[in-house]
Amino acid sequence: MLRHALILLMALLLLAGCAARPPEPDPIRRALQNLSDRATDRMMQVDELQPPGDQVLLLVSPEVERSLEIEPERFLETLTRALLSVSPGPQVLDWRPAMAGDGSAHQWRLETRLEATAPRLRLSDRDLLPYRLTLTLYRPDNNGALWQTEIEGAFDATAL
Repeated sequence: MLRHALILLMALLLLAGCAARPPEPDPIRRALQNLSDRATDRMMQVDELQPPGDQVLLLVSPEVERSLEIEPERFLETLTRALLSVSPGPQVLDWRPAMAGDGSAHQWRLETRLEATAPRLRLSDRDLLPYRLTLTLYRPDNNGALWQTEIEGAFDATAL
């Protein structure tokens, strides 16, 4: 009898675990993913990057203002994931200084800068951190920008 009761209890616990809500996604990851998705959508509209499946994007390590409290590597990871999710999308590689010089007509160096545009804004229920993301495309063999755009918004500081 005790054995049947234990089996029944274990089955109920297993079912309760399956019915529980999944954990909430990491708010920092979600905020950076939303920004990276917006950046990717904007980049895929650039005429020179058409068709995206034929392009190679060389991503330079991003510049991220310290006051935003976001690690550059974390932002680079979410931006890379967003770019790789485009189908058919560009090939995405980390850029290194050794890659400077001759490049094919389908290679682009992407530089990103994420900066605070104002001090923290305190609202009644949260703090906001206004930001500007600047995306700039270059040819690997040229220091003149061929395309640039800015995306502005605000992070919920409680998520960061």
